[in-house]
Amino acid sequence: MAPRKKVTTPAPEVELPKPKRAGSAKARRSAARLNAVQALYQVELTDISAEAVITEYGKYRLGQELDGDRYVTADGDLFAAIVRGATARQHEIDPVLVQALDRQHLDRLELLLRAILRAGAWELLAGGDTAARIVINDYIDVAHGFFAGKEPGMINGVLDRVARIVRPDEMAARAAGKD
Repeated sequence: MAPRKKVTTPAPEVELPKPKRAGSAKARRSAARLNAVQALYQVELTDISAEAVITEYGKYRLGQELDGDRYVTADGDLFAAIVRGATARQHEIDPVLVQALDRQHLDRLELLLRAILRAGAWELLAGGDTAARIVINDYIDVAHGFFAGKEPGMINGVLDRVARIVRPDEMAARAAGKD
């Protein structure tokens, strides 16, 4: 069987519709991170472009009801930024993750773990105004949603090491108790 080729035709960037806001700003950002991890998983699993997956989520998933239940509406801008950023900067993110992994190989990790780590690493690399500890804690929560074993602790350790690499001043201030 011939290996699958990655779809390289970029879809045009689309602006996601702005559904009614449901949930606090913090809950909406957390929902965006969870959805971004799922989208990154889909991108890698199916080789569909990030833009196509973002469009699909905007049309069919973000802010939609599921089995009659209405969930927190994800922050669409943050969702799209994470998916776009993590895929576009994967060549920068993966070496940082390899450096932060302790005796593990990135390519041997389960696909879902890689998606969580890449999303978290992108947010830490991109900077922004969200403190590293908040980003790390949200991705630990995402990991708890999928794993009941040691994986959330591994996510915590790796993203903490990533933060020490890409945000050394912030992490040093935190360690000194100045956050």
